[in-house]
This record gives sequence, structure tokens and C-alpha cells, in this order.
Amino acid sequence: MNKQLTKVLACDLGASSGRSILGKFDGEKLTLDILHKFNNNGVYLNNNFHWNTLKQFVEIKNGIRKAIQKTNHNLASIGIDTWGVDYGLLDNTGSLMSVPFHYRDQRTNKTLSKVFKNISKQELYSETGIQIMQVNTIFQLYSELKERPWLLENAKDLLFTPDLLNYFLTGNKFNEATIASTSQLLNPLQRKWSSKIFNTLNLPQSIMQQIVFPGQKIGNINSKIKDELALQKDIPIIAVGSHDTASAIAATPIVDQNSVFLSSGTWSLLGIELDKPIISAKSLQKNFTNELGVGSKVTFLKNLTGLWLIQECKRAWKREGKNLSYKAINEAARKAKPFKYQIDTDHSSFINPANMPAAIKTYCKKTKQSVPEQPGEIARLIYESLAQKYKEVIQELEKLTDKKIKTINVVGGGTKSELLCQYTANITKRKVIAGPIEATAVGNILTQLIALGEIKDLKEGREIVKNSIDLKVYEPEELL
Repeated sequence: MNKQLTKVLACDLGASSGRSILGKFDGEKLTLDILHKFNNNGVYLNNNFHWNTLKQFVEIKNGIRKAIQKTNHNLASIGIDTWGVDYGLLDNTGSLMSVPFHYRDQRTNKTLSKVFKNISKQELYSETGIQIMQVNTIFQLYSELKERPWLLENAKDLLFTPDLLNYFLTGNKFNEATIASTSQLLNPLQRKWSSKIFNTLNLPQSIMQQIVFPGQKIGNINSKIKDELALQKDIPIIAVGSHDTASAIAATPIVDQNSVFLSSGTWSLLGIELDKPIISAKSLQKNFTNELGVGSKVTFLKNLTGLWLIQECKRAWKREGKNLSYKAINEAARKAKPFKYQIDTDHSSFINPANMPAAIKTYCKKTKQSVPEQPGEIARLIYESLAQKYKEVIQELEKLTDKKIKTINVVGGGTKSELLCQYTANITKRKVIAGPIEATAVGNILTQLIALGEIKDLKEGREIVKNSIDLKVYEPEELL
């Protein structure tokens, strides 16, 4: 007798777009159905950069409405994941006090030096294990303290973006652990808020919430939303790995303890799953971060530039009248001479240049290399340089973890780039296993299925991923 399908909805919001994806599980295999897509762009308002939070909430409700129609009201649960660090502040009536800021807003540009007058980089890292970046919640809150003190003085609650959206749906206030760990306000060993940091910086710890962990039920959709969406029954909202990176890694079919994950998209997040954080002078020096993951794991990783380089080149070429497809770009790259050029893909000149190909040419000139002219040459040097960066970071990981890395599990949009996957295998001299593309949504869905008792744990969930999704294996070849 066939098992009835269990259907759950993953609401996955990235920094430029959002999607609602229906996961259907038959007891052995998982299938996905993308029901709803929308743009998720920041908005300039009074010289500041904000999120359109109300639009995000409307689009989440649109996705739920489509899922209800698709499943004929047979939806078992919902989970929400988003990017990290950003938040909303609520007053004592439960209302949003101001439009949430976008992490790219410039108000934190000069905040780091002010914070480091009160607490050193070493102290901050030893307390949180998080890579020091000006986008982190700690620096955003400190800028509020200095520039808009009335906000924090009157705030009752802080909710990170997925927590805020969950609150709008349920009326319940929690901070989920994986998203909380991106704030640089959480101690990853104790998995509690760091009173030391709040007290040292004079930030109000009282606005933080009880921490919930992936797999816990947050609550049901509240009665008003239930009526608005014409729901016929209660639908539980489950805390998933609400930081999208945590959900992506949860879906990574990691082979063993000698495997690394590479979440490959605009950014590359390369690291290893651990039981405990690594917090040392060396890990600080090498700029590694310890974020909390699904299943009581720590994701020890490094944030690297990713396909942003090729995306920006493609945009620049289009402006010049060369409307090249990725297929055409990759074919030209394949034909270009190997190892003729190399760039540091994380160099500051590539963060947000007006013209990426021009920035790459300037870098090559300054580093006394010959200068690439054709799109194929530039694309090849980008892919080769990314693979070289991955090799260097894997070598750093081996030293920091005392492990011998044999396999690289690539997930996300970068799995579509066969050229990058093959170059990564060739240059690192390690096997690459690519897939799933929709890793974040899959990880979100797996966590819901664990919470519902449909699967036992993450280990079983990853076996289901292997059985459900075609993974492509790239073995190292001779360097060509």
C-alpha cells in the first residue's frame, strides 16, 4: 500500500529574490514544485537602504495561498528561511517601529572602529566565533545606539528577518538559533546570548528572545491570517534552519567527516560540518566563522566571492552590445588557453566595480601579467582563480581541523556550471559531487519532515536527497 504524500512548504527568501517551493515526500523520495517566485530588492528611503518587509510578507502569503490550492488544503507545515544578520524592532504593542535596514546600508561604515574601542577583535571573536564583518547585527545595533538611541530605548523586541515573518504569521516571538548565530551576539559554545558583549557595548539584551532550534514548532497560523487565506485547518509553522546557509548545508549529501561543503552562488561558502566550534587565534587570522547549523552542528566556514565575478562580467558585456549566454561564455572559456592569468577573487577591487572586465584587466596590469581581452579568456581566468581559491581554503581547513579532505560537495546555483565544477576537481585534485541545486529549499523541507516525524534525522534526510536528486560526480582530470 502506497504511503500518502506528506506536503510541506518552504518559503525561501534570498537577498535578491524569493520563492515558495512545495516539497512532496512519499516515504522514500522527495519531489519539489516551485509554486511562487518574486523579486526581493532593497529600497532607498531618505538616503538609507531598507528592505520592503511588507512586500515580503504579502508574497509569503501569496505562496501559502498557492500551496493551499495545489494541495487542496492538505499542507502539513510551513518553514521560512532568509539571509542573515538583518532584523526588525517591535514596540510594546507588538508593532514594527521602523522599516528594517538592508545589510548593505552605509550606516555601519565607520562603526567597527567605534566598537573596537570597547572590545577588541580577539575578545569579540573568542566570545562568538563569528567572522568580523560590518554587516553583522552587532555593528548595526551599535550604529542605532549612537545615531538613533530612541529606537533601542523604546524597543521591546528584536526579531531577525525570518523570526519577524514567522511572528507576522503566528503572533509568537522567538529567535531561531542558526539566524541568531549570524548576529555576532551569541556564544556558540553555550548557545546563549553573550551577556558580556551586551554589557560591554551597552546594548539592551532584554530585546532578545528565547532561542528556538531547528525542528521546533513556533505556532499555528493565527486566526486573522487563517481567515484571510480561507484555511480549512490549522497549519503549523516550523522553525527550520532559518539562516539560508544552514538550510543549504542541511541538504548537502555529505559523504563522511572528510568532506567539505561548498554552497556556490553569488557568494561561495566553503567549510566543514563540526560538532563543536573552532575558536582560535589561527581561525581568526584566517577569517573563518562558526555558525550554528541544523542538527546541533556547527558550520565552520569561510565566506568567499563566488559567481558574482562572472555575473558582473556578463552584465558588462551586455551593456557593450555582447549579449552572451552562459553557455556561450563557458564554451569560449573552454577553448581559451589554460592558466594564462590568475586573480585574487576576494581582492577589494572586485567587490562592486562599475565594470568588472575592466577591473580584472586593471588587476592583471598591476600584477604584471598579460591582459586578457576576450570574454572567453576572462571567464576562464575567473573559473580557474575560483578553483585555486577553493584549493587554498581547503588546505587551511585541513590545518585547522586536522582532517584530510577528500571530497567537495557543491550545492546551489553553481552546480549548473559544469566548467567550474570540473576545474575545481582538477585544481584541488579532489572528487566533486554536485547537487542539489535547490539545496536551501531542500534543507528547509527536510527539517520540517524531521519535526513532523516523517524522517528520523539529518543523516536519513541526506540519504533521501541522494535517492531523490540526480547528483553529478566530477573526478580530477589532468590539468588542461
